[in-house]
Amino acid sequence: MAPGRGVVSFVHRGGRMTHGQDHAWRQHWAEFGMALTREPGTPLDLPGWFGRTAPVILEIGSGMGESTAALAAAAPDVDHLAVEVYQPGLAQLLMRIRDNELGNLRLIRGDAVRVLQECLGPETLDGIRVYFSDPWPKRKHHKRRLIQPEFVALAASRLRPGGTLHLATDWENYAEQMLEVCQAEPALRNTHTDWTPRPDWRPLTKFEQRAVIEGRVVRDLIYERVSP
Repeated sequence: MAPGRGVVSFVHRGGRMTHGQDHAWRQHWAEFGMALTREPGTPLDLPGWFGRTAPVILEIGSGMGESTAALAAAAPDVDHLAVEVYQPGLAQLLMRIRDNELGNLRLIRGDAVRVLQECLGPETLDGIRVYFSDPWPKRKHHKRRLIQPEFVALAASRLRPGGTLHLATDWENYAEQMLEVCQAEPALRNTHTDWTPRPDWRPLTKFEQRAVIEGRVVRDLIYERVSP
């Protein structure tokens, strides 16, 4: 099934925002965030939004923003674009932007597939990161997993030559699917024989720490966009 049609890879989670999150949302969303309500065919003006021309990395599923903010702080010369559907998580990330004065981070609330299809043109991005996306463990739900051939082909088309697609998961079966799907995409090249050793620069989040404590092996994959 083509990405963005019929099956979605996420659940619209509810949840009330804390007082701090609500305040951050009201004060900072208009400056740093955007809801995905744009008309198709109008790509984002990334240099205009960030106020400069710089490499851009897209993170899909930023959650509560712990890793996203740390990565943005560690690479001030790179612009970071985070896509998430969970409003309290985005609000929490706005708090991190405010507290750490992160001028190189912007947020989009909406479906990442639509963002890639409608907001970002070919060869726009220098990197795409998908860390711990929902594994949909039941076999009947595997079709909802984000990492499918159609999605990977779309993601690869948005990367500049030399740009990277970085995946990480703590679910063994999903990791094997990721490897199989990415290996079959002709526009991508595995930067290692199979699994990538865990990069020291990828922050160790509370979620990943819990996965390790519970005995789940975390696997990384980094693929590079080859020249057309």
